[in-house]
Amino acid sequence: MLESKRILVIITGSIAAYKSLELIRLLTKAGATVEGVLTRGGAAFITPLSVATLTGTKAHLEMWDDDASKMPHIELSRNADLIVAAPATADFIAKMARGIGDDLASTVLLARNKPVILAPSMNVEMWENPAFRRNLDLVQKDGARVIAPQTDVLACGESGFGKMAEPESIFDAIQEHFERSYSLKGKRAIVTAGGTIERIDSVRYISNFSSGKQGFAISEALADAGAEVELIAGNTTAKIPLHPRINVTTVESAKQMKQVVDDALPSDIFVGCAAVCDFRVSNRADRKIKKDDGLELEFELNPDIIASIGSLPRNQRPQLVIGFAAETNNVLGYAKKKLESKSCDLIVANDVSEGAVFGRDENEVHFVSKDEILKLAKMSKSELSRSITDWIVDRLACVSP
Repeated sequence: MLESKRILVIITGSIAAYKSLELIRLLTKAGATVEGVLTRGGAAFITPLSVATLTGTKAHLEMWDDDASKMPHIELSRNADLIVAAPATADFIAKMARGIGDDLASTVLLARNKPVILAPSMNVEMWENPAFRRNLDLVQKDGARVIAPQTDVLACGESGFGKMAEPESIFDAIQEHFERSYSLKGKRAIVTAGGTIERIDSVRYISNFSSGKQGFAISEALADAGAEVELIAGNTTAKIPLHPRINVTTVESAKQMKQVVDDALPSDIFVGCAAVCDFRVSNRADRKIKKDDGLELEFELNPDIIASIGSLPRNQRPQLVIGFAAETNNVLGYAKKKLESKSCDLIVANDVSEGAVFGRDENEVHFVSKDEILKLAKMSKSELSRSITDWIVDRLACVSP
């Protein structure tokens, strides 16, 4: 799985730096091409010569080498398929969270366009420090995968959480990353995200609080797993993802969204994450309605996009149709009804009472399918997207011939 893979290993200033040498040995033995970057702290614990001996290439320490025309922070990031920081200190993670690039290692991450795995290493009090926990949350929300440290007697003599994961565990996580990146290769997915807009007149409209964050994160997770993704985005406040396997189309109304979805078929996977307005204004005005004119609105039903996809003939229907149920009460009851009425394979159900979920970076959901109801722990929307992708991969393995 690691043959021909290019992995950049960043080594920061922790006593666990000596374990990085074993990680590099495991990676090169598995066929990966490895380059090493050391911070000044990392170089205080292990020598650049040790890293270079195991990788077979020069270990990188400084922003500028002998050739001033080269930009190592760009080249190292672009040449890698994966960036692994092991050990990753609290200082290094803080720089990553805040976008600070004051040395080669931090600038590589600031300029990166590749996935990142972090293996933290620090004192237990540092690990539990609220400021560090905020930084760790930020880097995870930005897409970094964190391999949790172990509980043990630490180098400082104290006991607790903070010892870097063993090289074998980090190696296994790297292998899993590349296995995941090929798990949906050759599959096509359609994802809807954000809210829809239903115009009242030329300046007013009806919509909802959906930010698009969850749908965007699902698109990225599916693309990271190898799928070609058609992302159809309505009204959003989140940053639209840039990914070579994601094609983005923006729409306004529910009718427009359905048309683009229909045009994007056929597809292997459909994820209806958009918060589509149930009704549209049937007597909308083409000019601004003046206050003195009064406002008398008439409504008609919008098309049910998920139900229309779920009820397609078998030879036209995506193999998996996934919908979302954002409810304020009787969440599981409504989710079960939607699973059947919309002919879905999975409903991701969440409680949105009192403004929960919309616009936030975390979510707590149930997976509701014909076979089971599974409650997931509260997690970031990126983590939830990976869980949804894992469910898709597992289910496709069961239904594929």
